[in-house]
Amino acid sequence: MPFIPHTESDVAEMLAEIGVADIDALFDEIPADLVSDQLNSVPEGRSELEMLQFMAARAEQDQGYTCFLGAGSYDHHIPAAVWDLTARGEFMTAYTPYQAEASQGTLQLIYEYQSMMTALTAMDVSNASVYDGASGLAEAVLMAVRANKKNKSGRVLVAQTVHPNYIQTTQNIVHNQNVDLAMLPVSGDGVMAIAEMEAGDVPPVAVVIQQPNFFGRLEEVDALTDWAHSHGALVIAVVNPMTLAVLKPPGEWGEQGADIVCGDGQPFGVPMASGGPSFGFICSRKTLMRQLPGRVIGRTQDLESRVGYTLTLQAREQHIRRGKATSNICTNQGLLVTAGTIYMSLMGYQGIRETAVASHQKATQLRDALLQCSGVEALFPGPSFHEFALKLPVPAKTVIDAMIEDGILAGLNLADFPIPGVEGAEHGLLVAVTEKRTDAELRHYVQAFTRALAASTED
Repeated sequence: MPFIPHTESDVAEMLAEIGVADIDALFDEIPADLVSDQLNSVPEGRSELEMLQFMAARAEQDQGYTCFLGAGSYDHHIPAAVWDLTARGEFMTAYTPYQAEASQGTLQLIYEYQSMMTALTAMDVSNASVYDGASGLAEAVLMAVRANKKNKSGRVLVAQTVHPNYIQTTQNIVHNQNVDLAMLPVSGDGVMAIAEMEAGDVPPVAVVIQQPNFFGRLEEVDALTDWAHSHGALVIAVVNPMTLAVLKPPGEWGEQGADIVCGDGQPFGVPMASGGPSFGFICSRKTLMRQLPGRVIGRTQDLESRVGYTLTLQAREQHIRRGKATSNICTNQGLLVTAGTIYMSLMGYQGIRETAVASHQKATQLRDALLQCSGVEALFPGPSFHEFALKLPVPAKTVIDAMIEDGILAGLNLADFPIPGVEGAEHGLLVAVTEKRTDAELRHYVQAFTRALAASTED
């Protein structure tokens, strides 16, 4: 069947039936200056064969490299069973579970997912995912603005240590909704500068804290959380879920814990896949549950004590009265959530903890070895999890390009993410290490790094 099956005569007949001259008349409420009659940036279509050849060639570019890239997407081991099960037809083709009687399997899976996410984050409730971590932060900001009834300023404090892509995405989504993202400087240690935090004349609605932050550093989350609450602000935590089996969960930060937690679930069974797709998550306190975007699945029993699952909380406005919706995201990354749920089920708390500990140990091992190289310094002092930033004596791009020849993706060039107040970032390299990296791969990295650095210094 063609993608658009209607013939010109079909279209003419339908327009005549409703009394409209042409299709453009159906969109006459759109202002003329917003209408475009050309799609200049959209390339010509390709045949199925050409598309498959293009995608195969693109996929081959990712093969054969040892990956030390991170910054939100990490090369963790994925047990074979995760995608063997996720790819089953009942999961692969499952749609939004509106009909509980026909969707018990999907509903139970989402319920189990929510239960595990709340256990990891030490929060009360979890939604059934958003698109990714960046859009999850934007939704969390809007959620905090709606929920903080005592403060209508719309001012949200965000540290420059939050992932720049997350900040940009959030800005794109919230800037037309009277939300002001006020940026906080980075301290010399690569964390939020608590000493420079001031509520100002306009108290903040919320404070965004990322742990670990973009540079891999660990923030002083207890002090930051208590400061925010003392100024009447809600705390939005952006977390890597893999760290939560080792680091203090956000629900236990400070005296009261964070109010909203968001992040990207990619570390849980989702391949890097050239940058996506992934799934975002949002958890919160029970008191904020009705501001959660997406849906919440509940578990109950019928009169015969049989367990059943259903859509307990879902804003119908998302589908019907969009202007009053908590979110206009009407779907989610359900298939990726399935993979994440199966991953967590197979690994268990102990397996996730062992993965996190091994990643940290290997990252520390590589970091210590690289700091022995001439001219290499830590961009920021202090502890990190499994990601760290180095300051090289040459532009990081030269080293990255050279190491590709050795089959190594050396890390992220921080010169591509200019952040005000961060000295040396133009020579900065952000390196991520996971449990997958072997001792031989770490030695190979150090050898290739040393050669690349020496060649670049000589030039």
